[in-house]
Amino acid sequence: MSRAAIDTEEVLDKPSPKTLQMIWKEGADWKAVNLLRRPTAVGELKPAIEVIPGLQPFEHNYYTTPAFFRHDADRGVLTNVYGQRCMRVSEDFMIAMLGALEDEVGQAGATEIMYKCGYRWGLEDMRSFCGRAQAEFQVQLEKMRVGFMLEEWWWPLTITGWGTWRYDFRQKDKGLLYVELYESAVAKSIGDIGAAVCYFYAGMFAAVFSVLSRRNLASVEMQCYSMGEDYCRFVISDYDKVDAAAFWRSQGATAKDITKKLQAM
Repeated sequence: MSRAAIDTEEVLDKPSPKTLQMIWKEGADWKAVNLLRRPTAVGELKPAIEVIPGLQPFEHNYYTTPAFFRHDADRGVLTNVYGQRCMRVSEDFMIAMLGALEDEVGQAGATEIMYKCGYRWGLEDMRSFCGRAQAEFQVQLEKMRVGFMLEEWWWPLTITGWGTWRYDFRQKDKGLLYVELYESAVAKSIGDIGAAVCYFYAGMFAAVFSVLSRRNLASVEMQCYSMGEDYCRFVISDYDKVDAAAFWRSQGATAKDITKKLQAM
């Protein structure tokens, strides 16, 4: 994500802190967990997550393909356990979609569009997640541990094919968050082309951590599976740091080098 490809401040209509706060403060969405509800479930928020022996009021262990998806063969409709419409696509579809986009608007334009799509998708996904998670665990987001909340957000992405992740908050005091992404749906489809390709993920991570921190953040991929690396690595921070990281990457700096430079800023 070099400056020639994307300037995050220019291409994004940054949501206001009020908008981010509103997404964070979304109330419990009981309708989203109807398929998870058991007869003993009571639709009300409690002061804290309760340890309940035996059968839980809401089902939590549904991260397998048979449990997560609902297929209506008569209507040709696929939905997930939250009632959202889904579409299964092949790697060939991913390659064709990204290739067609680049043919239509050029590499720089495709990069910008994918980042913006990821960002918008991330905002809407967090809006859905905030309501759903509160209903499933019957407690406000503020009562959840950050690690628990992040894993609950990511598990549906794992089961739907977006890969696995590991986040790193050890440099949070310097305003730096890191994410390692394994089995990227985009990079695994495209293969090793010697360039970073996971702009959609970068936009999504920027949006998600913007909502969680209630302030605007940006993200850039420092290394990518499509660059011959074993996994993808992103940094999420303020716009100045992310633009600097993007520039250093465009000059050939490694993720390790970029990390050192960011910590020294």
